[in-house]
Amino acid sequence: MARTSRLPGFYKVTVNERRSLVCEATGADPREIEAALEGGGLDAETADKFVENVLGTYALPYGVALNVRVNGKDYVVPMVVEEPSVVAAASNAAKMVRAGGGFRADVDASLMISQIQLYDVKDQATARARILAARKEILAQADKAAPGLVSRGGGARDIEVRIIGTPEDKMLVVHVLVDCKDAMGANLINGIAEAIADRLAELASAKVGLRILSNLCDRRCVRVTCRVPAECLATDDMDGEQVIDGIVNASRFAEVDPYRAATHNKGIMNGVDAVVIATGNDWRAVEAGAHAYAARSGTYSPLATWRRDPEQRGMLLGRIELPLALGTVGGTLRVHPAARLSLSMLGSPSSAELASIAAALGLASNLAAVRALATDGIQRGHMALHARSVAVAAGAAGDLVAKVAQMIVEARDITVEAARRALSVAQCEGDAATLSED
Repeated sequence: MARTSRLPGFYKVTVNERRSLVCEATGADPREIEAALEGGGLDAETADKFVENVLGTYALPYGVALNVRVNGKDYVVPMVVEEPSVVAAASNAAKMVRAGGGFRADVDASLMISQIQLYDVKDQATARARILAARKEILAQADKAAPGLVSRGGGARDIEVRIIGTPEDKMLVVHVLVDCKDAMGANLINGIAEAIADRLAELASAKVGLRILSNLCDRRCVRVTCRVPAECLATDDMDGEQVIDGIVNASRFAEVDPYRAATHNKGIMNGVDAVVIATGNDWRAVEAGAHAYAARSGTYSPLATWRRDPEQRGMLLGRIELPLALGTVGGTLRVHPAARLSLSMLGSPSSAELASIAAALGLASNLAAVRALATDGIQRGHMALHARSVAVAAGAAGDLVAKVAQMIVEARDITVEAARRALSVAQCEGDAATLSED
């Protein structure tokens, strides 16, 4: 079967049927899916080796986004997220983008920044010149600290020396730019910083301060664009052209107001983080880098923007750019079975390919959110899906979950108390139906 992310009616079938469909679409092993996902994919004994003071594990829903096409290739994208509507919204938006040709992505080299802080620098300008003059020596010393990375084609590529703070601070920071290839690279970067710090301090006649990576990995950015035909954006009450106007307006709002930009970017990270978590990567590092990048101009700004396409009439054009340091080797990926499964389902992608997929899901999530805001409002679809969680919290199980959820949505009272009342009614109706059959 050709690899496809178009699986119509996927949400209507059972969990086991979905697993079978995903296996057919991605080539994943059904036994691997069952082993990786039953019970959250991680036992307490293994978890005890991850972090300290372990009592057990905490499972989150593991779903898949459909309809995703990036650079002409289809992906069934694993997403780990607890918020209702995120997976469905991303899948629906990806379907709209698919009609416009799919997502197009390009990615920088996998360069990470190793920072070495030097303080009590007697002469900052002289120290800077001496360090830059020793560039080849420093890069060679950095490479010696990461022989495995060098053997895989990575390694130290360049250095930068920045004078920071006030003259009274007497401070320099040295950046070593390191190509981490398919690793996220945190441990590699930290090891390099520690290996070369003393020599840098000697060259600068200074003292060594902090030695660690920067999570503002702005040399490792991904850019994704997409086009959406107006007719795909239309709703029952608004035609596609009106929806484009509304989305462009929502985008501009985020561009001029940091209060709106923060929520705009949160919607983007709904998609990005869900992929990052599913693939065993560090979502906190990704969040830190993304938000720092959004504020790099001095004003917090949106990571994604939307415009009418100037080249194609009746098309919405979306763009996103953000730093994404993701790994497909090492770390949690070696240990967590669900993380290994996720990468397998994605076709064992490179770091750059995974970053493209995650950014595309971020752009899809943003499209879904701004379209909803510009048309029906965010609550209509979101609360309809949230109603299922409320029904479960009220004690509904099996077929009663959907029935109770529908009842409280129709009553426009999506609370646990309303769900309990609806559950009581539904159970009475079920008992009455059983008696009549008898």
